Amino acid sequence: MSHPPSQGYRLSAATGIDRGDRMYQQDQVEIIPHPRMPGCLLAVVADGMGGKSGGRKASDQVIMIARQLFGAFSPTRDKPGELLEQLVRESHMTIRMTAITAEQEPHSTIAACLVTPNREGYVIHAGDSRVYHFRGAQMVTRTLDHSLVQRLVDQGKITEEEANSHPQSNLLVGCLGAEEDPPLVLHHIEHLEVGDSLLLCSDGLWHYFTPRELGTIVNALKPSDASKMLISKARQRARGGGDNLSLALVRMDPLG
Repeated sequence: MSHPPSQGYRLSAATGIDRGDRMYQQDQVEIIPHPRMPGCLLAVVADGMGGKSGGRKASDQVIMIARQLFGAFSPTRDKPGELLEQLVRESHMTIRMTAITAEQEPHSTIAACLVTPNREGYVIHAGDSRVYHFRGAQMVTRTLDHSLVQRLVDQGKITEEEANSHPQSNLLVGCLGAEEDPPLVLHHIEHLEVGDSLLLCSDGLWHYFTPRELGTIVNALKPSDASKMLISKARQRARGGGDNLSLALVRMDPLG
């Protein structure tokens, strides 16, 4: 179902990244405006894992492939969902090839969102980097992590609150570069309204917030200020034990 483009909105966006309390930055984040089509963009967060350089190499590869694929993407001819699935598959294969030729075992998560000129959103992810969709300050939906603790939550064995402090919260059951192919679960947002926000972030950020807090901040502040505040609060709450953290925030703002 497609909706006619509206003249009553503009996309505003910002990214944020911080090394946290780790020695190396292995997250990567980018928002890529379409080179030929206004109102069309691709946002990507990748949280690399594996050795001091292996994880960064993996997340760099995700961003590089995203740029290449989106540069060749035609919103009028190509299917957004197919581009996102291709991004996951190609990133996974590239990281796997690197693992064969390197001594590290590089892996990466991915959270990606493509916004089209007719105000549709397409979301894909692998691992525990998330995409949240807010309408105003209210969460409409979020991706469900491909992780051991999310599986336990789904099975009713632990609660969402218990998952956050679970000792095995870092164990993933789906990511890029692992032996098993990553899951390809595509989420389609039929219509983005003025006031909607899409927040993509690694677990180093979302771990420290409730959805209500995230929604309040992204709704109240412009994206660049919201990004700074989220990183600052996450750093405070980590109390010296924080992971790399990254986010991409896209909002449908009214004109004027």
